[in-house]
Amino acid sequence: MTDAQGVCMPQAEISDPAVPYVRGWSAARQSTDALAEQLMALGLSADFPALKAGVNVRGDGIVRLGAIRPDAASLLALLLTAGLTVEMARNENRPGGDDGASTDAA
Repeated sequence: MTDAQGVCMPQAEISDPAVPYVRGWSAARQSTDALAEQLMALGLSADFPALKAGVNVRGDGIVRLGAIRPDAASLLALLLTAGLTVEMARNENRPGGDDGASTDAA
């Protein structure tokens, strides 16, 4: 995972043979595909037409959402908040404690 500074680094446009770009891009591609699948299920794929995998100059994978309309960003924030609310409620109701640790198998 890259930090905020890494996300803001320039996209790799000229390859440096010493940087392992493929690993970062592959991870970004998997995440991009997973996000695209969920956006499609919610009927929001048209709101994110520039969604794509990328890699920065250090070889860190990044997911580029592209320019989106303000209402699409607001809806995405609402959906994330709703998902987190459900997850927090699920953790509170889980037997064995409320430390927030997930007991689900990965």
